Parts: sequence; C-alpha cells; structure tokens
Amino acid sequence: MQTIEDWLGQLGLGKYADTFVENDVDLRALPHLAESDLQELGVSLGHRKIILAAINQLADQRSDEQPPASAATEAVSEAAADRRLLSVLFCDLVGSTALSAELDPEDMHELTRRYQDSVAGAVTRFGGYVAKYLGDGVLAYFGWPMAYEDHAERSIRAGLAAMAAVDALQPPNAERLKARIGIASGRVVVGNTDGSAKERASIAGDTPNLAARLQAAAAPGQIVISDSTRRLAGQSFEIESLGAQELKGFASPVALFEIRGQREVDSRFEAAHASGLSKFVGRVSEIGLLLERWELAKAGQGQAVFLSGEAGIGKSRLVEAFEERLQETQHELI
Repeated sequence: MQTIEDWLGQLGLGKYADTFVENDVDLRALPHLAESDLQELGVSLGHRKIILAAINQLADQRSDEQPPASAATEAVSEAAADRRLLSVLFCDLVGSTALSAELDPEDMHELTRRYQDSVAGAVTRFGGYVAKYLGDGVLAYFGWPMAYEDHAERSIRAGLAAMAAVDALQPPNAERLKARIGIASGRVVVGNTDGSAKERASIAGDTPNLAARLQAAAAPGQIVISDSTRRLAGQSFEIESLGAQELKGFASPVALFEIRGQREVDSRFEAAHASGLSKFVGRVSEIGLLLERWELAKAGQGQAVFLSGEAGIGKSRLVEAFEERLQETQHELI
C-alpha cells in the first residue's frame, strides 16, 4: 500500500515526508489540503504548486474509478457547496505592470513570490483561507471553510497585517511597494459549486465582486471596506466614511469606508456591542448551572466550566449575563 512518504518521493519532494508525518497528514488528508495549509507546513511556493497539481491529478484519477456506495455518499457530501456569511478580502500590488518593465524577470518573480507569501501569511495568521492568486492579486475568505463569528474583524486585522508586511518589502530598485485592499461581507455560496475537486473554493454571489471593486477604488496603502463589513466589525477599528461612489456592476452608489487603524478596546465582545445589548432571554438552565457552580466555588469547592458552541450562538452573551448576576457579589473577572 502506498504511503505519504512514497507519494512525496515520486514527486521528488521526499524532504517534506517527516513534516507531513509529524502533522498526521496522510493520503486521506491530501484532498483536503489547501495552499495555506502547505505554507503553514513550511512548503515553498514552487513545491506548493507541484503538490496541489498532484493532488488534483490524484482526485481526477479517483473520480474515474467507480466508488462503493459509502464512498460515493462521502464524495457527494464533500462536493456540496455551503451557503455562508463570510468576508472576502482582495489584495492587489500597486504598479506591478510598470515594476515588471523595470526589473529583471527573475527579480520580479522573486518579488511577486515574497509579496504573495507575505499576504498569505497575514491571511492564515487570522484564520483566513487563500482561495486564489490572480497575477499580483490575492483572494481570501474569512468564515470558510472554518466558520468564525468575528470573520469581519479577522479580515480587517489580516488586511492591516498584510499592508504592513508589503510595506516592509524592499524591491531591487529601492522603491517601496504599496498594496491596496478591498473587503466585503455578505451571503455567498462557496465550495464545489460544480462538483469538481479543482473548484473546491469557488464562490458565487455579489460579495467577491464587491470586494474586487472596493480594492480597485482604494488608493495605494489604503484598506476600503463595505458597509456590511463595517457593521459586523463593531467598534474595534478607526473607520472613516469615504461617501457613496458609483462602482462598475452595481446599479446604485455604494457606501465606502476606510480603515485608519485599530482601537484599544477592553474586549472583542464589548467592541462588537458598543451600541448596547438587547434584553437577555432564555438560557435559564445554563445560567442556573453557572450560578450553582459559583456557589460551590464560594464554599471552597473549586469549579471549572467549559462553555462551547457554534460561532455566533451566544457564548459571550451568556458569560456577560452571568457576570451581571454577580454584580452584588465580590468577584474578580479575568
């Protein structure tokens, strides 16, 4: 039976075998690897492309074979597209066409690689998924395949980190590089929209188009976001309105906002609900359990409660409501 070591060896990339094994990446995990995963494993850009191409070829070979019923069901499930609320980031390198005319092709290739790696690193650091490299453009999703309740905030923080990383790059001609970024949030259908393994991260909806238009409207070194992203991000950032502008492909003017920087806030929950919280309703049993454990802790019986749930279900709000019940009791919140 072929192993991951054998497979990498056939590609001439056996030096990564130990890394794959240490991270429990076997042949079963291969179809689920994205470029950001490979980058996290320390695989270079060129070798990432080779591995992804080999994975697609492997998927095509398997699709030609008739799978058993259980495997067919699993394949249908894997190919299914998801309807998600997510944030889409589009980053572009300013003046790359003129720069490519000035630089040697090898220097330009190396600069583009460093730029892409810098942006991809910022995206993955904040839980984003690098969907595509479009020339000198980078398309990334926040909220897929992993769902986050703070996907809008993550996308903005990634944008700020990517902008700082690009600013730090020094091309051979000694001119500082600049990027521009557009971020939009909304409902999309993302996944294998055509059932092909090659289109694992395809996306349908207006959100990616809006992100691209916002990026085109941004000035060098500027991050422009949509109104939906601004509302979802709460009060975590310094945001300035750029007014409504006509954007190609959109019937009515679109409100644009610029990210000026981060704000100092006590907690992400407070920043997201700075305008005030609605009345807390329900969760009687959960609050009762927490208060019961609190009484045991006060009596000297140390307690720990692990609270888990899907993104956006109300975990932070439950903790906030619990703390409200303790206002008249001496306690310390960490």
